[in-house]
Amino acid sequence: MADTTELLAGIEALGEKIAEARQAVGRRFIGQERVVELSLAALLCGGHGLLVGLPGMGKTMLVDTLGTVMGLKSGRVQFTPDLMPADILGSEVLETAADGTRSFRFIEGPVFCQLLMADEINRASPRTQSALLQAMQEREVTIAGQHRRLPAPFHVLATQNPIEQEGTYPLPEAQLDRFLVQIDVDYPDRGTERDILLATTGVESAESPQVFTAADLVAAQTTVRRMPVGEKVVELILDLVRACRPGEAEAGRAVTDSVSWGPGPRAAQALMLTVRARALLQGRLAPSAEDVLALARPVLSHRMALSFAARARGESLAEIIESVARDVTRAEAA
Repeated sequence: MADTTELLAGIEALGEKIAEARQAVGRRFIGQERVVELSLAALLCGGHGLLVGLPGMGKTMLVDTLGTVMGLKSGRVQFTPDLMPADILGSEVLETAADGTRSFRFIEGPVFCQLLMADEINRASPRTQSALLQAMQEREVTIAGQHRRLPAPFHVLATQNPIEQEGTYPLPEAQLDRFLVQIDVDYPDRGTERDILLATTGVESAESPQVFTAADLVAAQTTVRRMPVGEKVVELILDLVRACRPGEAEAGRAVTDSVSWGPGPRAAQALMLTVRARALLQGRLAPSAEDVLALARPVLSHRMALSFAARARGESLAEIIESVARDVTRAEAA
């Protein structure tokens, strides 16, 4: 009983601090509440986020602001076709001492940070993209045969332009699967765009204060994992993920006819974590079916692929996922 009371008190206290962090982020990154919510959810779950949106949508500003508010040491890499793995990870250099002896010294690359912004990640070659795979999954890198741990916590927030495809390399499925959520950054509404104009074209610009420290974020990630999840929510997550896999008994006709491959177990793990984070962000003590529905598209869309025939018919994964989510919810309620 004491442990439960302590957990509830911790969740409530963390919820208040998260609300303060959201307010701080909103001082620089105006509007786009869902984008902020998903980005914070990725950090609270200890995961990575893929920000997909056109240039000029504030993606870079958002990542920079999150680094300040969450108290994280930030790094940035502008991905280009000529970028090499050593430009991200670091390299060993041969140095000559005053006495003439020579030795190798390792110079850390920008990946040795707590929040890495991978700008236009799909512009780098597959060789360079693969340099991030070990870092994103194991939180370490192997250079010259030595394993080097990355700082804790470690998060990657990558950006990608969905329109410009010239000179780009599509991210491999294995790397996409390592992103906890895909965050679509759309155009702001008229009122939000007006606020942006007024706030960003004057002499002074707003600053966001630090709310968290790195240690606070690590503690928050532990609290999120301790949040209870009801049995109905667990079953809904399983039903949803399995219904999005062609060939499964739970899959409907739309998935069987239009989806080449569906989400794996990591998608279910991502949903289990992100529904807790969303409940916390909205001031609730436990996740609900509404959280599963709201996170279905961000968690599943980059873990699935349409068949060639479905692309030719103009179908979209977003519509299929939303349709499956509605069907699964109705079946659960029946």
